[in-house]
Amino acid sequence: MNTLAPCNEASLAVYIPSVENPWNKQKVINTYKRLGFGASQSQIITALSQSPSDFIDALVDEAINMPPTAAPIWANWEYGDYANFDEENQQQLDGWRIQALDDMLNNNLRDRLTFFWSNHFVTRLEQYYCAPQLFKYYNLLQIHAIGDFKQFVHDIGLTPAMLIFLNGVQNTKFSPNENYARELYELFTLGENNGYTQQDIVETSRALTGYNATNGYCTDISFNSFFFDDGEKTIFGRTGNWDYKDVIDVLFEERAPLIATFICRKLYKFFVSNEVNETIVSQMATTFLDTSNYFQIGPVLRQLFKSEHFFDQKNDGVILKSPFDLTLGFMKETEFAFSQDEKGAVLYFNSVLGQEIFQPVDVAGWQRDKDWINTSTITGRWLIMQWMCWWVWNSNQDAFRNFALNVSSSDNDPAIIAKDIIDRLVSKELHSTIDYDTATDVLKGDVPQNYYDSGQWNLYWDTVPWQVINLFFYIIKMPEFQLK
Repeated sequence: MNTLAPCNEASLAVYIPSVENPWNKQKVINTYKRLGFGASQSQIITALSQSPSDFIDALVDEAINMPPTAAPIWANWEYGDYANFDEENQQQLDGWRIQALDDMLNNNLRDRLTFFWSNHFVTRLEQYYCAPQLFKYYNLLQIHAIGDFKQFVHDIGLTPAMLIFLNGVQNTKFSPNENYARELYELFTLGENNGYTQQDIVETSRALTGYNATNGYCTDISFNSFFFDDGEKTIFGRTGNWDYKDVIDVLFEERAPLIATFICRKLYKFFVSNEVNETIVSQMATTFLDTSNYFQIGPVLRQLFKSEHFFDQKNDGVILKSPFDLTLGFMKETEFAFSQDEKGAVLYFNSVLGQEIFQPVDVAGWQRDKDWINTSTITGRWLIMQWMCWWVWNSNQDAFRNFALNVSSSDNDPAIIAKDIIDRLVSKELHSTIDYDTATDVLKGDVPQNYYDSGQWNLYWDTVPWQVINLFFYIIKMPEFQLK
């Protein structure tokens, strides 16, 4: 737990815009950076026409009501359904990873949460490497992303991906395996050494036995009573012939406040700051436990996202972007077009930077924030952003001109244009006017000053795409560009 005093002391009262803390474009941009992977220009305009509260309601309602991504034709295939398993399975996996990227780009909060939960209820694709099992895991993350957390916990442990990754398929009354029982408490619901004992893990592993019926690799896994331990088990001080469902019921009946606090703290760190305000977390947990909301994720997030606390300016630019924040944010905010092959390359580049989709580093997941940056990865982040710019340049140079025209309030003042472009791509204004002046000089490039002084230069000049891409190259290396 972070022991530093939090900087943000604002409350969970609903945010009302004021002169000191206005509702403006920067707040919309930053909200979309956190609750999605950035915003298009039209989304920003729409949001500014709404009150902050209505804007958040629309995002949360969209996430709650959005159906999961349509199942592919191979969703329920098993190994025997393939003509050439190695080739076809690989094609399906590659295609579904790009599908997940598109979902993150297009589905705002729902698939921001889907990706968040994939780093909470961790599996690693390399352990099962079967496209239908990946789909079932992903589909469940989408279904429960902003739903009933207790049902989420129940359902996720029965997915083939989880049963294989944490050895549930090997857990029998003859040879109990404690892996899933341990992570159920330590990583998924309670937190390390928080409200459970080793004996609880041992007894829980016995209750989770029986999910061993399978016809081999890349086939479904179901319950077989022969392998179930039907003896009495004592978990959290309660004794009975507990089975899988009973474990979840006993866990939530006996440890609900601990679960609520653990999950709300994790949501707070993800969406607000690594510097945790425990008072806010406690109030979120109270909402999570309220009988009218009991373990519903939506009301907790709605409360947080509408609050003075969330919209406090002290939150701006305090979280380091993940590789996916970096690359998908760039794609979404520029609205540049990228081919399927280029999206596949983005997935590869993200893995090089330490974030391979459906493949967190270990069962504890990516630890985020400062772990994303070191002397190697910062250079890699710059290069990858430059490559993405060059891809666009090679196919459509005018995309850079169009971006400038789209985001700037001027078409002939380089100082205004440079500031508007920077403020569109970073989370907070630069430290000083000197910083903006330097960026303006980068945008001006080699065009003689007299053309600016006379007003002859404007964004329709032939040189503009090159001027704008050079400004992009400059922004990419700004420390502020690495933050959200």
